[in-house]
Amino acid sequence: MKPAIEIHNLSKIFRLRHDRRPYLSMRESLSGMFRFRKIETETFYALNDVSFDVNPGDSIGIIGKNGAGKSTLLKVLSRITPPTSGRIKLRGRVASLLEVGTGFHPELSGRENIFLNGSILGMKRNEILQNFDAIVDFAGVEKFIDTPLKHYSSGMQLRLAFAVAAFLQPEILIIDEVLAVGDAEFQKKCMGKMEDISKSGRTILFVSHNLGAVNQLCRSTVLLRDGKVSMTGKTSEVSRMYLDMDQKQARYSFDGTKENGMFFRSVHTENSRREEKREFMHNESMHVVSVIDTAKYTNGMWLCIALLDKLKSRVFSAITPVAPFYSGKKETTITLTVPPDIIAPNHYSFLAAVYFPGGGHTDWLDDICPVFIADNGTEFASYNDYGNVILHNCKWSSE
Repeated sequence: MKPAIEIHNLSKIFRLRHDRRPYLSMRESLSGMFRFRKIETETFYALNDVSFDVNPGDSIGIIGKNGAGKSTLLKVLSRITPPTSGRIKLRGRVASLLEVGTGFHPELSGRENIFLNGSILGMKRNEILQNFDAIVDFAGVEKFIDTPLKHYSSGMQLRLAFAVAAFLQPEILIIDEVLAVGDAEFQKKCMGKMEDISKSGRTILFVSHNLGAVNQLCRSTVLLRDGKVSMTGKTSEVSRMYLDMDQKQARYSFDGTKENGMFFRSVHTENSRREEKREFMHNESMHVVSVIDTAKYTNGMWLCIALLDKLKSRVFSAITPVAPFYSGKKETTITLTVPPDIIAPNHYSFLAAVYFPGGGHTDWLDDICPVFIADNGTEFASYNDYGNVILHNCKWSSE
């Protein structure tokens, strides 16, 4: 069977202009029109010799840092912009959902916009009529279906746009970051609908920064870096490679001395292989390693490590006396292990302190060692930002 999508040596080049003159007044700008000025140009490869095939019925994720070329690739495949070089072969009807809400008109009602947007996305009138009730029910806007779109909230518009696109019947569906629409409940509905589409045998190309969604929907993934294919393979393996790319500072070091008591020399985070990292999967353990200057060790000192959420509120605090770890050396290393499957996927940081219970601290470090915990395809993949930070397997029972 021939691939549904063939991409061979695809490149897209942009010419960047650099005019380094400072801000000019109108008089200076007009006078400068009649003088020759040199403008520097730069060749930028948004895509550089990209090649891979997608078989019919496959769901392929495309991930990478901002500026890696993901959206450019989808725009080329959707024929929105032509490639500079290379060859593309698409076998089957293609539908693209690159910007949710494209083609909606604010003066038309929700009903009229369903027919308008459906036509733009390639649906025939009979298809729209057949799916109209399901689209309205999916979007949850039945009460407002005959109200002009300009009176809809932005969330209602996004929900209606995704609902229209969700009922397309193309052989190839190209999607760019559309699962970020609406509230948590609607995101879960979107995730379920996308899973149904992938199980129906249609070919899907899915771009997202949400690794949990990619792991849940896609069996294979392509990793782009600087416009080139860095890796292709199983989604779990490619996601791991993506998290390992360009690791930022995982260690915080501190020089100098303090007159009173003990203080931190360094604090860093690492994985179970003892590699310094700041990005973790939620189902792997995380180690917070504190190196404390104990040249002025005093009995009764305690260490506190606290996890902070994005609002810098404490998620939990772990405390321990320093005494069991002190061996008379000038530096003492103490490691806190955070077990897997405990912290919900999101961005966090840490607080570290050494102190006397009831007597104040001798060192206090706030908002250090930022970490990102990613999802690898669980039920939390579609909406990580729903408020919870602790994942715990509570026991359920019925009487």
